[in-house]
Amino acid sequence: MQRPRAQELVATALALGVLAAVWGAMVWRPSDTVRWLLAGGAVVGAAVLALWGLLGPVARWLSGEHAELTPAERRSLTAAERVEAVNQSRSALMQSVTGLVVIVGVAFTAAGLIYTARTLDISRQAQVTDRYTKAIEQLGSGRPEVRMGGIYALERLMADSSRDRPTIIEVLAAYIRSHAQDRPPAGSDRTRLAVDVESALTVLGRAQLHLGTVDLRDADLHGKNLSGVKLSIAKLSGANLTGADVTHADLAHADLTGAKLSGADLRGAYLSGAKLFGADLTHTDLRGADLRASMGAPTPKQLRMVARTDASTRF
Repeated sequence: MQRPRAQELVATALALGVLAAVWGAMVWRPSDTVRWLLAGGAVVGAAVLALWGLLGPVARWLSGEHAELTPAERRSLTAAERVEAVNQSRSALMQSVTGLVVIVGVAFTAAGLIYTARTLDISRQAQVTDRYTKAIEQLGSGRPEVRMGGIYALERLMADSSRDRPTIIEVLAAYIRSHAQDRPPAGSDRTRLAVDVESALTVLGRAQLHLGTVDLRDADLHGKNLSGVKLSIAKLSGANLTGADVTHADLAHADLTGAKLSGADLRGAYLSGAKLFGADLTHTDLRGADLRASMGAPTPKQLRMVARTDASTRF
């Protein structure tokens, strides 16, 4: 049995080293730095193996030489042939080194670009966190204009960070539920919402086009002016809208299960596909409202007995 030659042993050891480095980078993952070093080492090792194969066995096979020269054949070479063989070996070695340098350079350049991109992403996330924290602090201010600034800062943050959008929507919805009955600006109609709550509703109305459901369950908005508000797909189950002005509001597909709508003005409101199971519609003005495809609503005949409707009400 022929003993393996030194170069074959080195190639085998290098191949095992590459496999170990790949395993370490993909499975072990002790730290990001070590992982990138292992990945880089695997790339370099694979490049060395590829160059050895191309310049050794593959080159001999393409030239028609299927076996290396024996010692006797080497001794039979002339001086000129020996010099030529040495020069060709040097040329092949230089080409190998040059190719290896290029491959290593490309590998580490790629790793540097990836590391830079990850660093920039971490920095951006840190900035987003800082902006979010400052905006939340503004919501706790005693000055309404500062709270408004925090609300619009959160809206800007929603546009910049899709990952934080659901959280911001929940924060704004909770803010509205907590401050729905805050006093409006001095001298304003008492039915008007506080300016910061009004701003939060406006932001949610714009954001829901991208985020869907807004949770305003059990919100106390009785007697408030919600004219033209956009809360389609919103959760308003159990909400108190008694006597509220909800004219021309967009409540399509909103969940109004168990909502208190007694005496509310819903003229021209868009309620198509809304859930009205158990909603109190006593004395509600539904003239011009769109109730088509709504679920759980009383029949037109029953509605006419408890609410105000006319020919413009669409069922």
